Amino acid sequence: MAQTSQPVVAKWKRAVLKISGEALASSSSDEIIDALVLNQIAAEVVEAARDFQVELAIIVGGGNIWRGAVGPGAMLERATSDHMGMLATTINALALQNAIEKLGQATRVQSAIQMAELAEPYIRRKAIRHLEKGRIVIFAAGTGNPYFTTDTAAALRAAEIDAQVVLKGTHSGIDGIYSADPKLDPSATKFDYIPFMEVVARDLKVMDLTAITFCKDNNIPVHVFDLMTPGNILRALRGEFLGTLVS
Repeated sequence: MAQTSQPVVAKWKRAVLKISGEALASSSSDEIIDALVLNQIAAEVVEAARDFQVELAIIVGGGNIWRGAVGPGAMLERATSDHMGMLATTINALALQNAIEKLGQATRVQSAIQMAELAEPYIRRKAIRHLEKGRIVIFAAGTGNPYFTTDTAAALRAAEIDAQVVLKGTHSGIDGIYSADPKLDPSATKFDYIPFMEVVARDLKVMDLTAITFCKDNNIPVHVFDLMTPGNILRALRGEFLGTLVS
């Protein structure tokens, strides 16, 4: 009798993947989203949902479209600038949804601010039900509040939906957490594992302080890895040794 192949089981049953907007940025002057990167990420998360028995939610930033801390944003009120950033995250969420659904994977975008024609409102129990039904859920508009980053939104949503890990994807060639910026300090050393409080004490800035302390308080580990290397999302979900684990 022929043996049936067993499905790959992910280390984490339910995970939140944090993708920065900058990771989606295109080098082309007339585009804000790199289609190749978008499709690479979409293909990996679809494979994870189909083959890894993992329930996956995604938080995406908006830095490829709007970064209010510099440039024109510096002349705006912080709250106004942050709300503009929430709209930028929604653009990225819709683009990612489109790329994922082209591969045949059911996906829902839930927004923390009301925009009924574009996305569902964020409802915790409904998000969990989507995940249980095998749909990928993309959370847009951060927490819905100014002064909070999408890193904090990732930590908050992970706690709300009972996720077991936050997967923090990095870009620009950084493959984990280092003792200093490896691009500026050649002697910087990479951590394979680091406690939450050491991240805070060293001010390592892998995530904002609110997000790090929130994950610590709610016992949610953060796995930091290079998002841009093909296959790394799948490797991280399998629990392979890459990047840095914060716990």
